[in-house]
Formats: sequence, structure tokens, C-alpha cells
Amino acid sequence: MAKIKMTTPIVEMDGDEMTRILWKMIKVHLLEPYIELNTEYYDLGLEHRNETEDQVTIDSANATKKYKVAVKCATITPNAARMTEYDLKEMWKSPNGTIRAILDGTVFRAPIVVKGIEPCVKNWKKPITIARHAYGDVYKGAELKVPKAGKVELLYTGKDGQEIRELVHEFDGAGIVQGMHNINQSIESFARSCFNYALDIKQDLWFATKDTISKKYDHTFKDIFRDIFEKEYQEKFEKAGITYFYTLIDDAVARVMKSEGGYIWACKNYDGDVMSDMVSSAFGSLAMMTSVLVSPDGYYEYEAAHGTVQRHYYKHLEGEETV
Repeated sequence: MAKIKMTTPIVEMDGDEMTRILWKMIKVHLLEPYIELNTEYYDLGLEHRNETEDQVTIDSANATKKYKVAVKCATITPNAARMTEYDLKEMWKSPNGTIRAILDGTVFRAPIVVKGIEPCVKNWKKPITIARHAYGDVYKGAELKVPKAGKVELLYTGKDGQEIRELVHEFDGAGIVQGMHNINQSIESFARSCFNYALDIKQDLWFATKDTISKKYDHTFKDIFRDIFEKEYQEKFEKAGITYFYTLIDDAVARVMKSEGGYIWACKNYDGDVMSDMVSSAFGSLAMMTSVLVSPDGYYEYEAAHGTVQRHYYKHLEGEETV
């Protein structure tokens, strides 16, 4: 049987530890016997990221812009322990965060439902797709350890010299502080990606934040979604027979647990990170989930929906069975 030929390359982003082992097996046994693979290869393993000072991650994202489609294996985002283990120059940021910031896309994650793997939540009958905003928030945040008593402020300095200050906290002693950001353009892209995806698969769209507490940050997300829906999508949704529904994130969690599934749940970056793992695990397995980054500019990055499994990798190195 003749192999399928690939006329246009795709971007191949290799990963860390067990995912590296498994990806090689997948290529050897499931892909290469049937396809003449044509890929532009980038090694996103932690050691190589360290050698290139993370430039390889940026290069892989820019290559995705060129070729439009990428496949990415799971990678390590290092913590203090990994710094020592891999003798890193610095604690490199999440490759996913870097790539998503460059591509400005939305991550859509949906559980793979098969017979024999039943959801832990018995009333879930249909898949729940998590639409995760893939830019900003804590993943592009700045952090500071406050050494002693003092004042922390947010300061905006316009190009025209205008200054806006906002008190964060008057510290009586040591503490910690974190600054996050987002941009309206990215939130607008997120909203349109969610609305278009809902229309494509003919499913209701839910969106949830905590705008009652975060009256500027989260409320801006809510306002942008509402404005775009009313101006661009409300009539289309009515014709398609689907709905857009906004609620608070805690209310959404309660509703999700009692629902039958079969809808898209749009979440901010961190919420989507947590809730996608919760949904996939409750449907049966973290591994049984699809994950694709969809950019409004037409870029697609198919990625692992979970991280590496460190203990399995070290068992593998010792020649032990991994289960």
C-alpha cells in the first residue's frame, strides 16, 4: 500500500520525559508505516530549551504561523526542584504560555467518550468542551516578594506621560504580590473564537467569570463578550437554535455538575486550565481528551491535554513497567 504523501509540512514540537518516549512509539508504529511524514522539527525538551535560552520555543511558534498547523507534545514547566534536577540557567516559563501568547488563540478541550469508560458524574451524557482563553492572566504575570513593610501600587504610564495609580496594599511586614494583565484585542479574539466554534458544532455556549469581585478585570471580559454577542452573533445563534449564557464561575461549577453535558464552557486562562483537568478526569481519564489551540488568524496547534508523568519516566529508565 502506497504511503500518504504530505505536500505541506507541519510543525513538530517534541516534549519531555515519557511524552518523548510515547511520541516516538506513535510515529514508528502508527504514522510512519502509512504516511510520508513531512515535518519541521523543534526540540522543546527542557534541556534544549535551556541550551537555547528558550529561543526554540519562540521559533516553533513562529514556524506555526508559517505552516498553519503544529503538533506539540507535553513539556515541563520547571519549578525549583527541576532547576536543580536539570541544572537550568533560569526557571523558564511555560512553553504553552509562550506559544499561546504568540499565536493568540483559544484552547478547545473535549473529553473522548468511549464505551467502557464511564463518567464519574453519572448524569453526564454528552461531552463538555472547555474553551480556555490562551493569553495572559497568571501565565504572563509578574511577581514580587515584598521584603518588609511598605506600599505596593499599580502604576500606568501613558506614552503621553499620563499616570494612573492604584493602591494594591499597605504592607505591615513581608509578603507577596502578583500583577496580571490582559488586552482587549485578545479577549475579543477569544470571544469570537468561542462564538464561531459554538456555531460550527451547534452547541450552547456558557461563559463564567467572577465579575462581582473583580469589577474591572473580570467585568471587562463579561462586557466584551456581551457586546460582541449582541452586535455580531445574537441573530446567528437564534437561527442556529443555540444560546449564549453568562453566569458567575461558582454558579457555573454547580450547574455543570448537575447538567447532562453537550455544551461549550468558556473560561479565562487559569479557570480553563483547572476545569479542563477536572472535566477530563471526571469523564474517565486525563489522557482521554482532545486539545487544540485555534487562532483567529487560522493557526492550529494540536497539543497534549496534560503534562508529563515524572514517576513513569523514572520507572521507564529503570526498565520497570509503567501503568
